[in-house]
This record gives sequence, structure tokens and C-alpha cells, in this order.
Amino acid sequence: MVARPEVRSVWQVARYLRETLDGDPRLRDIWVAGEISNLTLASSGHAYFTIKDEASQLRCAFFRSQNVGQVHRLQSGASLIVHGAISIYEPRGELQMIVDFVQPAGVGALQAEFERRRAGYAEEGLFDPARKRPLPRFPRRIGVVTSAQGAAFHDIQTVLERRWPLATIVFAPALVQGDQAAEAVAGGIRALNALPEDRRPDVLIVGRGGGSAEDLWAFNEDAVVRAIFGSALPVVSAVGHETDITLADLVADLRAPTPSAAAETVAPDRGEVLRSVRSLLNGNAVRVTRQVAVARQQVDRGLLRMERRLPEAASLHRHVATLADRMRHDVLRRSGEAREQTIGVAARLRTLSPLATLERGYALVADEDGRPVASASEVQSRDLLGVTWRDGTRRARVESDA
Repeated sequence: MVARPEVRSVWQVARYLRETLDGDPRLRDIWVAGEISNLTLASSGHAYFTIKDEASQLRCAFFRSQNVGQVHRLQSGASLIVHGAISIYEPRGELQMIVDFVQPAGVGALQAEFERRRAGYAEEGLFDPARKRPLPRFPRRIGVVTSAQGAAFHDIQTVLERRWPLATIVFAPALVQGDQAAEAVAGGIRALNALPEDRRPDVLIVGRGGGSAEDLWAFNEDAVVRAIFGSALPVVSAVGHETDITLADLVADLRAPTPSAAAETVAPDRGEVLRSVRSLLNGNAVRVTRQVAVARQQVDRGLLRMERRLPEAASLHRHVATLADRMRHDVLRRSGEAREQTIGVAARLRTLSPLATLERGYALVADEDGRPVASASEVQSRDLLGVTWRDGTRRARVESDA
């Protein structure tokens, strides 16, 4: 028995073609290069044109909601690369491209895609300077999301051990290149944000060393951009070299030109901190001495006025002189006591300072999570410890319980 052929209407065929094209992801996110012709700028704000090469042509629609700030690039005869989706305009059964972004043809495909994404995120407000957060001055824990094998993590460790060894590094290793890298980096950011409060970092460094535009592309992917934007912790982005700019740099709270520079940015210099403390203590001592001197001058001037007013009362004059001597003596005594107290406070502060402890040859011992170890009974055989001296931190493993 011969199957009866099915007759379809024109609109059914057009609808089928549109649904087929709309369902193909390769045609929903496509870049096309060519020359513009038949340009029409409608009073509605929509733009219609044909993009063509020597072999074929394609009708394009660039609607007002998408073309803001880009219409000036549309010139008849101009060579462009355009981004959008291929579809069918059902009423006329015509193949067309719905355009959402255009770039001059001289721009490479990766750079054009970068600009398209940047424009979209900027419109959403992801790069708004008003949402940038300050970094903590004295971080206790510093989170790092990068490759465990790359030089970036080693550089960050070296800088932090030199500048601020009191901080603990909380490391979330991640792939930083390839198809799985974007989700790995985003996952590391989310994981550090989700740690308990006593282990959660105060600030994050996210990045990698240098490479080509293709190597760094993971840091332009939506997963990474959204993870940085959604981080409850301030994020410093450090991707590639100084001339490399990624979308992660733009959305982060601060961009550092290299991983080493990121570590310099998040960690204070312990030497500068110690000098600031000493300067503060010395300044307090100077202020106390100055205040005592001012008080002494005021007493002297008051006594002088009293002596001038009572020249005829000699006995009373001797009494005033004696009183003046006593007051001078009292001021000097109080001045000396205040100076001694200031010196004592400064000495105690220097003694209590962890930096001073390290300078005297001692070391700070912490467990694998960065918590201080105050007693030998708190560790067991094979435990991994971090030992911090004045010039750096090293890892050590316990050999026995006794």
C-alpha cells in the first residue's frame, strides 16, 4: 500500500524551518564577517541591512533595543563582523540574522567576543565602581584560587611569607586553562566563600600567570564573572601580565597586574607596621612632654602675675615663691612619671608584639588549618604543621608522639 503524501501549508513549512534553526545552538551564537549593503535606518530606531561577500548575502535586522551606541558603526560598504542568531522571518519565509552586536572587521574574533560580553556586563552594572569593596588592612587568612602546578601560587606564597607571615593561606587549587577551567575557578571561589567563619578567608586572590588570549579565556567566561560578582569576600584579580585585561579584572574589587603584585596588595609589610607602632609610641611620649611643658609655662606666668600684684607684701611674696617652687617640683615629678609610664607601655607593647617574638628567635606553630598550636599534647605523629620564623614559613611533619 502506497502511503499518501502529506501536503503542508506554506506557514507550516516556514514555522518548521524557524523552529529548526532556533533549536540549533550553533546558529544561536554565531559571528559572521562581511560587507554592509542596503542599509536602512528606520524612524523606529531599528536598522536593517544586508551583509555579503563575493559568494553570498544574508539579510540582517538590528533592533533598537540592541543597537544603542553601535549604530555609528553601520556604514554602507563597511566591513564588519556581526554577532547574533540565524532565523526565519515567517511572514515572508526569508532567512535572516537577528544581530545584537557589531565590530569592525579588523578586530579579531576573540577580541570582538570580549567587547560584546563587556558591553553586556557593563549594562547590567557588574563593573559599577560603587560596588567595589575595600580590602582588609591586616588579613588573618588569605584565600588563593589558582593552579597548584603554576608559578603563580609559588610567587604568591613567597611574597606573603616575606611581607606578612602571620597570615594563613587558604588554597583552592583549580584548573586555569581549557574547557573545564571556568567552572573550576568559579567553584573555588564559591568553596572559599562557603567555609565556616573560623576558616573563611578575609580576602581572595584569583588568577594565573601569563599566556595567550586563548590561554586566559577562562577568566572571560560567564561562570567566573558571576562567581566574582557574587562573592561575599573582596576579590583581587591577578590574571596574566600587566597588559592583559580580562572580564574577571573588571568585575573584581581590585585588579593587580600580576599574581606577585596581588600578594603585595593584600598583605601589609611587617617592617612598615613595626615602624608605625614605634612612631606612634614615640609620638605619644613627645605629646605628653609638650603638654607638661605648656602646663609649666602657664604656672610660671600665673605666679609672675601674682608677684607683680603684691610687691608690698614681702612675707606673702616669700610664701608665693615657696608655693611656686613646690608647684614646679610637682610638675617636674609628674612629667617624669608620665615619661616613665609611656616608656613602660612602649616596652610592653614591643614585648607583646608577635613580630617582636619572632625577632627574638622564637617561632609560631600552627596546624594544617592555620590554628595556633600552644601545646605539644595538641599534635600527634604524622600531623602536618606550619612553623613561622621572622623571615618566612616552612611546613613540618611530626615524627613521633613523644
